[in-house]
Amino acid sequence: MSNIHGVVAQGQSIWMDEISRQLLEPDGLAALVDGAGVTGVTSNPTIFANSIVRSTDYDEAMRELVGRNADTIEIYTALVTRDIRDACDALNPVWRDAGGADGFVSVEVSPLLANETEATIQEARDWWKRVDRPNLLIKVPATPAGIQAVQKLIGEGISLNVTLIFSLERYQQVMDAYLDGLETYAQTGGALSRINSVASFFISRVDTEVDKRLGQIGTEQAVALRGKAAIANARAAYGLFLETFAGERWESLSSRGARIQRPLWASTSTKDPAYPDTMYIDELVVANTVNTVPVTTIEAYQDHGNPQPPAFGNAEIAEAGATLESLAAVGIDYDDVVQVLEDEGVEKFAVSYRELLDSIDQKRVALNG
Repeated sequence: MSNIHGVVAQGQSIWMDEISRQLLEPDGLAALVDGAGVTGVTSNPTIFANSIVRSTDYDEAMRELVGRNADTIEIYTALVTRDIRDACDALNPVWRDAGGADGFVSVEVSPLLANETEATIQEARDWWKRVDRPNLLIKVPATPAGIQAVQKLIGEGISLNVTLIFSLERYQQVMDAYLDGLETYAQTGGALSRINSVASFFISRVDTEVDKRLGQIGTEQAVALRGKAAIANARAAYGLFLETFAGERWESLSSRGARIQRPLWASTSTKDPAYPDTMYIDELVVANTVNTVPVTTIEAYQDHGNPQPPAFGNAEIAEAGATLESLAAVGIDYDDVVQVLEDEGVEKFAVSYRELLDSIDQKRVALNG
């Protein structure tokens, strides 16, 4: 039993926020599953940029694709599809052992489509058919356009990782869209147990933005609240989760095989060196959730994390609400913070995606020369 296994024992899944050809070698992902209790993998354009462009691991495959006159998008799609399929296959035993409730791999629709509902729906369908694995999740951003896509895609039986969630209001919209989609799928005679979903609530970026604003306010009361916003926001979100996945509406769906949409804590490596490097694991342990972490954070927790971490409960959820009120009292505009973070998140992923395609194109030209 490792320190991470202590987290898993509380009912939280640990997924790795990283993917690469090297990781998919026999001593990579499989070793993390056995040694650290890792049961899933997520990806995004930034992760693939680091893997594809900053290594030679993909050069052989790229040469073959260039030899077939594949263009940049075709190369990107082929490389990503291979990695995602291989990761799904590597985690298939986990998926089977969990009865289809864990062992997932996520792939993201193009960030350039974040504000286009129909284009997002079509690309999600394409990835679902292309990868063709039961333990795949399609990542769709929780923008207004994305939420409309969530309802439609869930209604078609496509499993999703709804990503880039910062605000409590947006999170409630995501959960409602999931329930709407389940009801639609049930009306068509679909087996609800086939659908899985997580809702990715971003953590560290909230502290980064709020701490900056608290420093600008500069009062003693404001400075005392540094490092508290992100955890409070996530715990308050979990309170909404408990309220939504209870009661008559949910029980009707659950009785027909529907699975809860688990909250997923994303971006949980600390950005401020003044904070403990395991802070966003230690403080967010609770049942029916997922925490996605890079290998470096897994290693840190294995080295000095709490082997028996306590789960937070109703008292901590109530305290989280009080913390958010305290932040408002010192002048933090919550609605503005979360909108800035959503806009920045969409733009950052779009920039990474464009840079990735540009880098693949440059490598394609070089290999062709």
